[in-house]
Amino acid sequence: MSIKPELLAAVRGLITQARQQAVRAVDAERVLLYWHIGQVILEEEQHGADRAVYGSNLIKGLAAELQPQFGSGFSGRQLERYRQFYRTFPIASALRTQLSWTHYKTLISLENPEKREFYLAEAAKNNWSARQLERQVNSQLFERLLLSNDVAAVLAVARQEKPPTEARDIIKDPMVLEFLGLKREAAYYERDLETALLTHLQEFLLELGNGFSFVARQQRLHLDGDDFFVDLVFYNRLLQCFVLVEIKTDKLTHQDLGQLQMYVNYYDRLEKLPHENPTIGILLCADKNDAVVKISLPADNQTIVASKYQLYLPTEQALMAEVKKEIDKLDQL
Repeated sequence: MSIKPELLAAVRGLITQARQQAVRAVDAERVLLYWHIGQVILEEEQHGADRAVYGSNLIKGLAAELQPQFGSGFSGRQLERYRQFYRTFPIASALRTQLSWTHYKTLISLENPEKREFYLAEAAKNNWSARQLERQVNSQLFERLLLSNDVAAVLAVARQEKPPTEARDIIKDPMVLEFLGLKREAAYYERDLETALLTHLQEFLLELGNGFSFVARQQRLHLDGDDFFVDLVFYNRLLQCFVLVEIKTDKLTHQDLGQLQMYVNYYDRLEKLPHENPTIGILLCADKNDAVVKISLPADNQTIVASKYQLYLPTEQALMAEVKKEIDKLDQL
């Protein structure tokens, strides 16, 4: 007997959905288990005169009893991690059910509470996988957003207390494109970079920020007999506007900014609907002169962003040096 394809697809869908729900339920129970173990350990520590020594001996003793019976998940190192988990997140009802233990392992490794809160909110809001969360932490997303915002503004957007209203609320400078696998010292053309970005579109959308969806590549604009082509076109549902990306594999020039401004004007006048916000243009360049950017654009510019890209993950020290440099500039003003 032949089975109807739609019936087979429906049953397969039910099985897949049930399995996914089962995995999520197991993950949620595991997170609560580790939280409760951490609670028991920390509360028991309070009984010792020398809490540090008593706590260390307590964990060693528990590991010696539990690990042979329940496996490596109950080693001394893991029990210490569960204790840290409880100390970091002392309210069980505040735990996010959509986050797995792998997510929380990354989060409890972050010492800065504001940084940790930012990644917690973003991971839950955007349904980041544990791997995506780790990548965002490693690429210093929080610090890069601080280059154009203050901590309060960054956290307000993450908590959804304030919707993003400007390009700088969500667009990062620099952008980190290490997932492309391109070598810094290798020669490549703008088309090569564009192709690599589309090949890794999911990662690029994540790097661009929240709310982006892909619209077109090499979008043709016809102006009185002349044709121009926008490298990449996106739409951002949070900002409710088109976002045009122009790629330059060398240092940005004022002509590049003028070209992108023309594309933005075209979209604002011919493509944008009345209820939508002004189009944003991102010039993704290998290098830039901030003074040239500032002088080339209007003083009240909020729609053109020049963002430098990097093909490698920045060190935290290098990125914080950039943050300090920006703060010093503001202090001088």
